[in-house]
Amino acid sequence: MGIRRRHTEQALRIAQPAQPTGSRWLSLMVLCAGFLMIVVDMTIVNVALPSIRRDLGFSQAGLAWVVNAYLIAYGGLLLLGGRLGDLIGRKRIFLIGLAIFTAASVLCGLSFSQPMLIAARFIQGIGGAVSSAVILGMVVTMFPEAGERARAIGIFSFVASAGASIGLLAGGLITQAISWHWIFFVNLPIGLATAMVAARLLDADSGIGLREGADLIGAFLITASLMLGVYTIVESATYGLGSLHTLGFGAIALGLMGGFLVRQMVARNPILPLRLFRSRNLSAANVIQALMTVGMFGMFFLGSLDLERVLHYRPLAIGLAFLPVAVAMGAFSIGVSARLIMRFGARTVLLTGQVMIAAALVLLALGPMNSDYLRDWSLPLLLLGVGGGLAFPALAILAMADATPSDSGLASGLLNTSAQIGGALGLAVLATLSTNRTTELILKGQTTVAALSGGYHFAWAVGAALVVVTIVFAATVLKPQLATAPENLVEIEEASA
Repeated sequence: MGIRRRHTEQALRIAQPAQPTGSRWLSLMVLCAGFLMIVVDMTIVNVALPSIRRDLGFSQAGLAWVVNAYLIAYGGLLLLGGRLGDLIGRKRIFLIGLAIFTAASVLCGLSFSQPMLIAARFIQGIGGAVSSAVILGMVVTMFPEAGERARAIGIFSFVASAGASIGLLAGGLITQAISWHWIFFVNLPIGLATAMVAARLLDADSGIGLREGADLIGAFLITASLMLGVYTIVESATYGLGSLHTLGFGAIALGLMGGFLVRQMVARNPILPLRLFRSRNLSAANVIQALMTVGMFGMFFLGSLDLERVLHYRPLAIGLAFLPVAVAMGAFSIGVSARLIMRFGARTVLLTGQVMIAAALVLLALGPMNSDYLRDWSLPLLLLGVGGGLAFPALAILAMADATPSDSGLASGLLNTSAQIGGALGLAVLATLSTNRTTELILKGQTTVAALSGGYHFAWAVGAALVVVTIVFAATVLKPQLATAPENLVEIEEASA
């Protein structure tokens, strides 16, 4: 049975239409352009929130929904979007999601009332989830050769990880130079151009057909569970982790998830075949992705607050402060990580990157309250960028290694879902711990600024501890990937040059 399955998987891979080399790399650039627009939008809004609050009259609690509405839709629909790509074609799903995202961006820019902006952000999250869920699966299918796949996933991972820094910089620049409306309007020309080029350049794929996996009950259960779960997580910062509101809605979300798992066991064509989790690497990679993302999310979110409220940086200065992360991540994700992965193996590179990320968070946690950027921030941010540039491409390769072409979209959506759900849960926990620590320090007589700083540093220490857990998990659970032969490495280095 195992031999037959391996032969079937090989046949499926061989059956994939081969694109010319140049066309495949152009297709990758198109996919990355679409994904960058979506990733940037997650953080570009954060810098503009004070301006949005002033213009539309949001309360502090209401303002959070400008972010939460997007996050609930995005986190809730990633898995469904990935499976739809496998069923009816990933190119079609990518273009549909891109169209929804671009149209919703225009609605966001035209919003002059609170309900309109929140509704438009929810629709924007739907488009972002549907489009981005299939991208990694398309990349894996386009690049079956190990060396090219490593380099392609490195470029994709750079866009995924460094987009947060780019969003902070772009948000500060656009908000200060024009207005917050234009952080949404800029998506229109980018989205239209990306869609037109993608429609012509990307290979069409028909998918395996809705009859092979149209589990409507399962789709409803998982989407409702994830949306309600993300809602519970983001609102826990307001109500508290132990409140009746959080525990009640959390229990309902878990009940829906339990119902979904039972459904997948009995459904003829499940939306999430549980056989995927027989892959030790895929299962472990999703756990690592969820926990490691907490440290990264916590760094960007709480780091921005620390720079603004403790060091009094303006929006553009905050964006520039995080530029070393994007530069270092780009330098190592594009080309360098691929060569290292092929020479030393993906798990070794992953562990190296994880150690650097943990070290960066420890240095920030131990830093002084009245910090100096060059002395106390530059080295941790550099380590964070290098570590992310090494760790995330290697983790994606390990996660997708056992996925068949027919399941690659689902595996891609699952990995993205783990990042978003893990990041949302972790950020809510870190924000709550930071707030509680700040309150405790104020009661002890410390100044507000000192208490805020103490809260942020405590949260970074917790984030570092979570990354250490992922290091142990990666070292003990993930299966190592063999390094490539020297002659293959020469070809990879020439391709990366």
